[in-house]
Amino acid sequence: MTAPTFILKSAQFRREREEAWRELEMLLERVETKGLRNLTAAELNRLPVLYRGAASSLSVATAISLDKNLLDYLNALVGRAYICVYGAKRRPEEAVIEFFRHDFPDVVRRYFGFVALSFALVALGVLAGYQMTKADPERYYSFVGEAMAQGRTPAASTKELRDVLYGRGRGELSIFATFLFTHNSKVGMLCFALGFAAGVPVIFLLLETGLTLGAMAALYASRGLGPELWAWILPHGVTEIGALCLCGAAGMVLGRALVFPGRHTRLRNLALQGREVALLAVGAVVMFLVAGAIEGFFRQLVQDVGVRWTLAALTLVFWTWYFFTVGRNRDRDLAR
Repeated sequence: MTAPTFILKSAQFRREREEAWRELEMLLERVETKGLRNLTAAELNRLPVLYRGAASSLSVATAISLDKNLLDYLNALVGRAYICVYGAKRRPEEAVIEFFRHDFPDVVRRYFGFVALSFALVALGVLAGYQMTKADPERYYSFVGEAMAQGRTPAASTKELRDVLYGRGRGELSIFATFLFTHNSKVGMLCFALGFAAGVPVIFLLLETGLTLGAMAALYASRGLGPELWAWILPHGVTEIGALCLCGAAGMVLGRALVFPGRHTRLRNLALQGREVALLAVGAVVMFLVAGAIEGFFRQLVQDVGVRWTLAALTLVFWTWYFFTVGRNRDRDLAR
């Protein structure tokens, strides 16, 4: 009875999955004869899904020791599919377009819970820093370092505080933008790197960022300059804080992978999660670059408060649309 049972098991296994294998074979034949450009967008999206299914079937068939003919067939099919999926080289510009059109917004949506938590931590820091500095202005010095303050302290006059919002020399703009990009990118990458310390330091760094911003907001509000400060900060701040929160989310995901490895070893889980959340960090660096350009050029060249508020609103609308909309059609195709 053993042989007939074995043959029946193999036949049933093949019957349940053969339709997908045949579909993969048809796509591979077209790619091998006419190239990837012969496939439609939906078929290109379908190809890696079918490849992963065939690879999974091969793994199961090997584990339960199905018949040799089936194993040989699946080995050949998976090998051909691997070459088509991973062997085809894309031009650099195509890879960049694919990253921003799909990979980046998709990974943000996938880890949106951690991104939202990062925003919540920054917001909590802003609220705490604002309230404590409002109650005791001397606490400002605990939250804002001298290098960050650049003369914006409770000891400064209202005129001096206002001049900071409008008076930076235009000849320094390029250097200033480069400095800001470098500084903010370092802070973001630190958030990402601190994930390897179980993610706990990331929480404190995000809170510290919020405390600094809240303390500064309280100082300017006490001089009647609150709306002007936010108009000065938000045109670049929407993008910059968004990038920082993406790095914070990446760090917390790594921390979770370390503390809760699941069915993998901790090292293996860190490797798996790290490859995904690295996309968050890469996209965040680009956002830091955009924020640095806005801060170093537009914000200093445009002095009108209304225009500054308009840019802040437009950047918020753009990033909301981008992260929640771009690439969703492809996600639906892959789910089919």
